Parts: sequence; structure tokens; C-alpha cells
Amino acid sequence: MVKEIFIEIGLITRFAGRFFRELIKPQLEFSEFVRQCFFIGNKSLSLVGITAFIMGLVITIQSRPTLVEFGAEAWLPKMVSVSLVREIAPVITALICAGKIGSGIGAELGSMKVTEQIDAMYVSGTNPYKFLVVTRVMATTLMIPILAIMADGVSLYGGYLGANIHGIVSWDLYWNQVFDTLVFGDVLPSIIKTFFFGYVIGIIGSYKGFNSNRGTEGVGQSANSAVVISSLLVFIIDLLAVQITDVLNLN
Repeated sequence: MVKEIFIEIGLITRFAGRFFRELIKPQLEFSEFVRQCFFIGNKSLSLVGITAFIMGLVITIQSRPTLVEFGAEAWLPKMVSVSLVREIAPVITALICAGKIGSGIGAELGSMKVTEQIDAMYVSGTNPYKFLVVTRVMATTLMIPILAIMADGVSLYGGYLGANIHGIVSWDLYWNQVFDTLVFGDVLPSIIKTFFFGYVIGIIGSYKGFNSNRGTEGVGQSANSAVVISSLLVFIIDLLAVQITDVLNLN
């Protein structure tokens, strides 16, 4: 089992490295890239927005009793904003996209693989890796940071409503405290790591779908394993990002 794990890691690494070689080649499939951006970004917008709103609301409601116990209720907007922007909103957004987008890419490319559509593209002289994989990975790398930024704003608005359930916090006071607390070192690392989240989700979903086999059963396994592996890698990348920012003292 250990041997199989290392073999899988090697195959994924080689598959990921091929992306950069194909990316610099001319004739980018721009129309397919735009189409994937629409499906990945626009089709995930409502799910990410609803989740971010509920997340900000719940975090604020659950944090308030503890702060009230220590007489620090005034710190509620500051604490919620830092926790949401630094960690919760980007990671939850990436996990949602890993479940929705990663499984979708794995199932779509897996279906094309088992029905020999990818082989037909080779025969017709089309580069299936550049058309199918590069466009999807570029789209996930671009759109997931945008979704994460949107999730930051929506979750902070949910936090504002949560702060006013048991108390009265004015609109101006809430947002002044939020922006006074957040600094450059809070926002920049959280945005940068979402690019890596998007790249990993796109690569893993494409790899699993591109190498699917055993008919329809293999398509389901590809979609499932794409979600599991990409979610695990999101946590690993987040751990590394936290350690790097801690070393660089960006926080």
C-alpha cells in the first residue's frame, strides 16, 4: 500500500508538471477557458455565498457568549473579521469547490475517457491535455480566489447581522472596527494560498478523470477520489501557508 501511494504521488507530480509545459505552448483554447470560468465561477457563486453568509452568522453568534463572559463584547467584530479572513472563509470556500468542482471535473473527464472521446481527440490531431486539462486548471486557479474574496465580504456581512441579534452595533462602527483590525498581512496570505487551492483542485480532478478506467464504476471512483485527495491537499497547503507566514512574520 505504501508503494502504491508513492507511485500515485509520482504520477500526480508528473501530470501536474506537464501542465506548465503545455501552458507555455501557443494557441491557448481561450473560448474553452472562458466557458470553464463561467461554469466554475458563476455556477458556484450561490453555494459559496450562502455558505459564507451562514458561516459568518454562526461564528459571530457562537463567539459572543465567551466574549461577554470576559467583558470583551466590544472585540467581537475584530475577532470575527480576523478569523474569517485569515482562515475560515478561504478554507471553507476551497473545500466547497473541492466537493463541487473537483468531483465535476473528475466525473466529466472520466466519462470522456471511458467512452473513448479523449482517444478520438488524439486521433483527430487535437491535444486533449491542453484543451481539457489546461483550461480547467487555469479556470480553477483564477476563479477560486475570486470566490474566496467574495466569501470574505459575505461572511463579514453575516457577522454584522449576527452581532446585532443580541445587541446593537451600528453599521459604521462595525465596519470601522473590521478595517482597523485587518492589515495587509492578514489579507495577502489568505488570497495567495487560494491560488494554490484552485490549482490543486483542478489538477487532482483532471488527473483522476484523465486516468479513469473500468467503465462507469471507474467514473464514480474518479469523482470520489478527486474530492478526497484535493480536500486533503487543501489542508496540507493551508498548514504550510500558516507556517510560512509565521516564519515571515506577515501576521
